[in-house]
Formats: sequence, C-alpha cells, structure tokens
Amino acid sequence: MNTQAATVNSPAGTVTEKATFGTGCFWCTEALFETLDGVYDAVSGYEGGHVANPSYKDVCNGNTGHAECVEVTYDPRKVTYAELLQAFFRSHDPTTLNRQGADVGTQYRSVIFYHNDEQKRLAETAKAELDKSGAYDRPIVTEISPATTFYEAEAYHQSYFAQNPGQGYCAFVIAPKLDKFKKVFAEKLKA
Repeated sequence: MNTQAATVNSPAGTVTEKATFGTGCFWCTEALFETLDGVYDAVSGYEGGHVANPSYKDVCNGNTGHAECVEVTYDPRKVTYAELLQAFFRSHDPTTLNRQGADVGTQYRSVIFYHNDEQKRLAETAKAELDKSGAYDRPIVTEISPATTFYEAEAYHQSYFAQNPGQGYCAFVIAPKLDKFKKVFAEKLKA
C-alpha cells in the first residue's frame, strides 16, 4: 500500500513533515523513532526501488532495488530534521555497505530519502561533518536520494517490536539497541 495519503495520529492543527530513513531492518528503525517526542507516526515500508507495490518477499529477494525503511511523520517544532538525522546516524553503522549486523543485502542499506532541498542539504552536511569528525575508521556509505514512492509494508510488520517484544530478534537485537538509544536521546523521548 502506498502511504502518500495515509492519515496520521497528530493533534488537530499541527503542521507535520515527513522524513524517510533506512538503517537496516525496519523493525529496529521504527521502534527507535517511535520513542522520540514530536514523532507522530513511524511506518515500516519500502522505498527506492523499481517495482511497484513490492511485497516483503520481493524486497528480501534483493531484486526490486527497495530499501527497508521507515517513513516518519513529525512536528518540526518539537523535533527538528537535524535532530532526526542525529538519531539516524547514531542508531546504526553507516559505514557498512548493504549490511547491518547479520542482515545482508541492498534492502538493508543505510539510506536517507529526502523530501525537499533543505532535507537534502542537511543530510549531506551531516554526513560530511560526521565523516570528517573521525568518529568512524571507515568512510560513511550512507546513500542520500530523493524520496520516491513509499510502499507501506504488510500489516504484520507495523509496530513489530511493540507487538512481539519476546520474539528472538526483538529480545536480542532490538531491545538492547532501543535501551542504548533511549540513554543517548533521553532528553528527546516522549513522556
């Protein structure tokens, strides 16, 4: 399902913006971004490919060109795009090409899909500054591409961590990552 016209659970009169990030498995990405104050929705899905309406199986085969990613709807008065970029870069290893941990393939690439020129400028600046900082021993390989069509993943992928905290991947991969994320971004979390 294409979510270009999806409804979002934000207060009436709130102006929201979109940001789209791929940090490997979308279950992790969604779980992290959902905790940030000002984020009203984080939807798991697929973007950046050449096949319309891909399924999870299609994307996992690695032949569609899509990345697993999360489309974030946020209030820029509560959390800025620059802060979302900090969360993005601190939540995964942006130096591994087409891989995050045991997840391997182009669908797990580090990617920012920008929605306007300002997001593109901020993403390129953040990537360049982080690369120059020496925080990593290897160059940052994060792809920065224009947002195209976002396809919402199947229903069972949505809020996966919240619905399956005891599942092996959730307990051993996502939970520790989420605990670390909450410590780093403690001042930006929802009450």
